[in-house]
Amino acid sequence: MGMLLTAEAGAAAGGGMIMIIYIVIIVGFMYFFLIRPQKKEQKRMAAMLADMAVGDCVLTSSGFYGIVIDITDDTVIVEFGSNKNCRIPMQKSAISQIEKAETES
Repeated sequence: MGMLLTAEAGAAAGGGMIMIIYIVIIVGFMYFFLIRPQKKEQKRMAAMLADMAVGDCVLTSSGFYGIVIDITDDTVIVEFGSNKNCRIPMQKSAISQIEKAETES
């Protein structure tokens, strides 16, 4: 009877170990396919916004193209179209893409 109980305890411990391995594999999968790419994208966006300068052409998250007129800590003033009176302040986070101003050399 004592051998039977020890065999059952060993089987239960082995099954528990396999469950822990499955959990570790699932967490690793989630990290490499969900969390890591999102952090890379956040770093790319932060670097892009830090590199923004006056005169750059930007695409807003709402789909409008404009030219950066002024930059403060967390806001940007963007001029839309050829009308010089259409200048709108917006958050930097509303910028989704930046095209650098062409430098004349």
